[in-house]
Amino acid sequence: MNRNLLQPDVISGNVRTALAEDVGSGDLSAQLVPAAQTARARVITRERAIVCGQAWVNEVFRQLDPEVVVTWHCADGETVEPNQTLFELAGRARSLLTGERAALNFLQLLSGTATRCRHFADLIEGLPARLLDTRKTIPGLRIAQKYAVSCGGCHNHRIGLYDAFLIKENHIAACGSITAAIRTAREQAPGKPVEVEVENMTQLAEALDARADSVMLDNFDLQQMREAVAFTAGRTVLEASGGVNESTLRAIAETGVDYISIGTLTKDCKAIDLSMRML
Repeated sequence: MNRNLLQPDVISGNVRTALAEDVGSGDLSAQLVPAAQTARARVITRERAIVCGQAWVNEVFRQLDPEVVVTWHCADGETVEPNQTLFELAGRARSLLTGERAALNFLQLLSGTATRCRHFADLIEGLPARLLDTRKTIPGLRIAQKYAVSCGGCHNHRIGLYDAFLIKENHIAACGSITAAIRTAREQAPGKPVEVEVENMTQLAEALDARADSVMLDNFDLQQMREAVAFTAGRTVLEASGGVNESTLRAIAETGVDYISIGTLTKDCKAIDLSMRML
């Protein structure tokens, strides 16, 4: 998994936003419980899943009440079964009750993302192609979801618009050609990766001549992908994009492309069903 994405400032900001929208001026229901009362609780999963989100859960309770003790019985990236205990809590009852929903929201979403990624990764088991995420993420949770992708056995594409070039149709039109776009990219940001999206073999040849670091094959059919792989002959990295789903994925991977990008890894994930039980 990509632990470089476990950025304390990002996690802290995610949690701060979540608590502000949920707790607001105070948890009215939790105030029904005496302030000094302590409690224990455990969180279980109701379905099979790949766990992800431990750091976000920990940060929820750290911000609410640093005296709450969180004890994990699994780690990010592990497979858990229905009714398995994921973690236990001990501390002030009010703090446990107030943090429950924010903590579980992070854990169910990120575990859902990781679980979906593992499902797709399993579909191409034994093949060298790697699956990439995209920028189709929940606003404000880009880093969190990309971390979940890595926990699920898939891989991260660029994080945003700032860390790599992806030269697409409109960029090419505005610059005049693929060659001109790549040349300008090298001049403006030396050292940044340059990827070009191509729609046919003529554009692929131009991208190769202009020494693109990688090329995205946009909506190529299987035969066109095979031709592109043979023509490229390892001169650059090829990424397939468009028309990728569960029924087409393995056939695409079998063409010999290096990467396959799939927006559904992050935009269509289903949250995992979790439950917190007071003990």
